[in-house]
Amino acid sequence: MVFDLDMIKQVYADMPARIDAARNTLGRPLTLTEKILYSHLHPESPLQAYGRGKDYVFFSPDRVAMQDATAQMALLQFMMAGKDKVAVPSTVHCDHLIQAKVGADKDLEVANDVNSEVYDFLASVSNKYGLGFWKPGAGIIHQVVLENYAFPGAMMIGTDSHTPNAGGLGMIAIGVGGADAVDVMAGMPWELKMPKLIGVKLTGTLNNWTSPKDVILKVAGILTVKGGTGAVVEYFGEGAKALSCTGKGTICNMGAEIGATTSTFGYDASMSRYLRATDRAEVAELADGIAEHLTGDADAYADPEKYFDQVIEINLSELEPHINGPFSPDRAWPLSKFADAVKEHDFPQRLEVGLIGSCTNSSYEDLDRAASVARQATAKNLKAKAEFTITPGSEQVRYTVERDGLLDAFEDIGGVVMANACGPCIGQWARHTDDPTRKNSIITSFNRNFAKRNDGNPNTHSFVASPEIVTAFAIAGDLTFNPLTDTLVNEAGEAVTLDPPSGEELPSKGFDVKDPGFIAPLEDGSGVSVVVKEDSERLELLTPFEPWDGQDIKGLSLLIKAFGKCTTDHISMAGPWLRYRGHLDNISNNLMLGAINAFTKKPNTKNAIDGEYLETPKVARAYRNHGVQSVIFGDENYGEGSSREHAAMEPRHMGVRAVIVKSFARIHETNLKKQGMIGLTFDNPADYDKVQEDDKVDILISDFQPGKQVKVVLNHADGTTDEFMCNHTYNQQQIDWFKAGSALNMIRAQA
Repeated sequence: MVFDLDMIKQVYADMPARIDAARNTLGRPLTLTEKILYSHLHPESPLQAYGRGKDYVFFSPDRVAMQDATAQMALLQFMMAGKDKVAVPSTVHCDHLIQAKVGADKDLEVANDVNSEVYDFLASVSNKYGLGFWKPGAGIIHQVVLENYAFPGAMMIGTDSHTPNAGGLGMIAIGVGGADAVDVMAGMPWELKMPKLIGVKLTGTLNNWTSPKDVILKVAGILTVKGGTGAVVEYFGEGAKALSCTGKGTICNMGAEIGATTSTFGYDASMSRYLRATDRAEVAELADGIAEHLTGDADAYADPEKYFDQVIEINLSELEPHINGPFSPDRAWPLSKFADAVKEHDFPQRLEVGLIGSCTNSSYEDLDRAASVARQATAKNLKAKAEFTITPGSEQVRYTVERDGLLDAFEDIGGVVMANACGPCIGQWARHTDDPTRKNSIITSFNRNFAKRNDGNPNTHSFVASPEIVTAFAIAGDLTFNPLTDTLVNEAGEAVTLDPPSGEELPSKGFDVKDPGFIAPLEDGSGVSVVVKEDSERLELLTPFEPWDGQDIKGLSLLIKAFGKCTTDHISMAGPWLRYRGHLDNISNNLMLGAINAFTKKPNTKNAIDGEYLETPKVARAYRNHGVQSVIFGDENYGEGSSREHAAMEPRHMGVRAVIVKSFARIHETNLKKQGMIGLTFDNPADYDKVQEDDKVDILISDFQPGKQVKVVLNHADGTTDEFMCNHTYNQQQIDWFKAGSALNMIRAQA
C-alpha cells in the first residue's frame, strides 16, 4: 500500500526546478543533502547560500512520525496549539511501552492491559486530529516508517533520535523533540541551523562476516559520540551502491550515536528494489523518473574535499567486523583485537545474553544472515550457551520470517522471540539474572549501550555488533571467541567451526502479513472527545510555562554540577519511567537520577536546603516548593543520546531556569530552547571548575541578544565571587520563545 501518494507526486514535481535554482544560486554542484534541504526551504527562508554551521533556516518537512513514549507529550502540547487537524501527514507508533519479559504473545497481552489508558489516549487524539495510528505489536517506528512512508528525496522529522534510519531510503530524516513536531503539525515552519556536511566515501564490497553494521561501528570509532554534531553524514561511492537498502538504514540509524543531525545515501537500484518489494512500485517509478535529482551531483562526489567539510574513506573489502563498547557506542574494537581487549580491560569474558533485532538491525536480510548461523549451529550439534533473544522490527518482517522458517532456526538453538517492539534496547526488559550486582556482559545488535541503558544495571557491560556476530557469540557464550578463526566444542565433544553467514537481501517469496497493525483516522474527527482523567497517574494536561519578566535572573541555587557523561538517560531515565511519559509532574520524580554529582562522584545525590544529602529530584521539588529557582551545570556533550524532550521539560517544571555546560548535544540544546530555558556554554571550559556546591548563581541576561555573551556570577558561601562569560546560539526567534515562556506559548498566541 502506498500512503500519501499525492504528496509524494507533488514533492517530485517540485524538486527538479528547486534543485536547479539552488545550483544556480550556489554556483556549484550540489551534494544530495543540499538538494533535499534547499528543495524543502520554507517561504520564510528565501533561496540564498546559507552558511553551514552558522545560519538558522526554516524548512517545510513532508511528514512527522512519533513513537508512543514521546507522542504523549507531543500530542498533549499539540492539543494546546489551537489547531483542528495536523497540517502534514503524521503518524503514531506504539512500540516503546511493551516490556520484553517472557515472549511476544504474553508480553503484548500484558502491555495492552497495563497501557490501555495511554493507548486509548493516543488513538483518540489520532482520530481527532487526523493522524495515522499503528497499534501495539505493529512494529518499531523506524522499521515501519522504512516499510511504508520513507521515500527518496523527502524530508521528515520524528520524535525519536533514531529517526535517521529512513536515510536508508535516501531521505533527510531528523530526530527532534515533541515541540518541534508540534511546530510542523501546526503548519509552522521548522527551524534548523544549516548543517555542516561530512562525506563518507565507501569503496570495495563487504565480504565474509562483515556487514553494514560494521561500517557505522567503524565510523563511530573515528568520529566519536560528538564528532558528527551539527552535521549531516552523506555516504557515497561504489561501495555505497553495493549495500542493501536496509543495510543503509542500519548505518543511518546509528548515525545518532555520533551526534549527527542525520545521515543519508543517494537513490540507487537497491532502494528501487526495496520500494517494489514493499508494495510501492508507484513510488519507485516516480523516483526513477527524477533519479538524477535524488543523489549528489557527480562532480561533488568526484572531488568531495571541495564540497564536504570533512571526508572519510572506508574500503569495505578491508573492513573487518567490529564490536563497540562497553558503556559508549564509539568505543570501537576490530574483531581481531577484541579478545585481547576483553582480557586487558577485564571485561567479563562469559557472555550472559545475546540480543538481536531492534530498530537498527531487524530487516529480513539481518535476520536471514543471523538465522544462517543458527542453522549451522543446529547442524553441527551446538546450542546457544548464552541466553538469546530475537526482536523483529515489524509485524510484516515477523510474519514473513516465521513463514520462511527463520524463527524456527533461532528457537532450535534456544532463542526466544520477543514482541515487535523496542524492548531491551530502551530498558524495557525484565532481565533474568541471579545476581544484579555481578559484573556481567551482554552483546546486542542494537544502537546504544550507555551504562544501565538496557537493564538498569550499572554492572552490565553492554557491547554492540552485527546480528550475525551476536548470534555467533551467543552460541559460544564467550566474548573472546572469534568466529573467523576459532573452533567450538559441540554437544558430542567435537571441535567444529562456523562458516561465514549468508542471507537474502529481500524475501524470494515476497513480504507477507495478515494484519500490519495500521488504523486510519476518521475523515472528520471533530466529534471525538479526548479524555484525560484528573486522577490519572500516567496522563496530565499541560499548564503553560510562565513568560520571562525581562530581568536578570539572580540567586539561583545549584541543583547539580554534573560530572562526565550526562546523557538524556541520565537526565530523564527510561525503563520503568516510560509509564509516566504523559504526566509531567510524575515523571519529574526521575530528574537527574543518573547524573554524577561532581562533588560526591555518586549518582542521585544533592546537598539539600538544610545541608543533608538527598536524592536529586527530591531536592529539586523541595527547592520549587520553597520558591527557590535553580541552575544545572554540566560537562561535555551534555544531553547526548535520545531525543526525549522530558529531559528539558522536567527541569523547567521543577524550577530550573538555566543549564550551563561545556558543550551540548544538538537535540537537547534545541529542546531546552523550545521549553523557554536558558542554555549556555562556558566561553572558557575551565570555568566549570569554579562552581562550588553552595553557590548562589546570577545570570545577567536582561539584555539577551543574538551573538552577545552572557555574564554569569558565582556567589560563594564564603562571601567571595567568581564571574565569567558564557556563549549561546539563540537567534532572535529563539529569544522570543524564551521571552514568551516557551515556543508553544508563541504558537498558541498566534493561533
